[in-house]
Amino acid sequence: MNTTTLFKMQKALDSHIESQHGLENEDLFDRKVLALLVEIGELANETRCFKFWSVKPASETETILEEFVDGVHFILSLGIECGFEDLETITQSQLDELDATKQFLSIYEYAQKFRNSRSKEDYVQLFQGYLKLAQLLGLNEDQIEQAYIKKNEVNYERQRKGY
Repeated sequence: MNTTTLFKMQKALDSHIESQHGLENEDLFDRKVLALLVEIGELANETRCFKFWSVKPASETETILEEFVDGVHFILSLGIECGFEDLETITQSQLDELDATKQFLSIYEYAQKFRNSRSKEDYVQLFQGYLKLAQLLGLNEDQIEQAYIKKNEVNYERQRKGY
C-alpha cells in the first residue's frame, strides 16, 4: 500500500485536532494505542467472526470497510508520532493465517509489542498484520484508500461541528 498520501493527510488531521484541543505538547501515544485497540474491537464486532453463538451474519462490506479505516487512521497517527511517516509503502505479505479471529488476536499482540518497543520493525509488523486482516475480510487497497480519504473528510467535518 502506498502510504505517502495517507501519512500526509493524517499528519494534517492530527495537527488540526491537536491545535483545536490544545494538545500540541501532550504525549498522546498511549491514548492513540488504546483508541486503535478499541477500533480493532469495533471492527471485530462488525465482522462477527468470533461470535460462535450467533447465526446473524457479518455487517455489510461498507460498514466493515468504514470500521477498518478507523483503525488505519490510528495506525498512521501512531507512525507519525514515532517519526515513521517516511515509510512510502507497506507491503502486504502472504496470508499465513486463514482465520479472522486469530488474525485479530495477532493484531492485538502486534499493537502491544509496538507499544512497548516503539520500533519501526514492530510498527511495520502491526501495519502488515492489519493489511492481512483486510485481505481476510475481502478488502483491497483501492477500497481502503478511497474509504480513508472519505473518512478523513468526515473527521474534519466532525471537528468543525465540535465532535
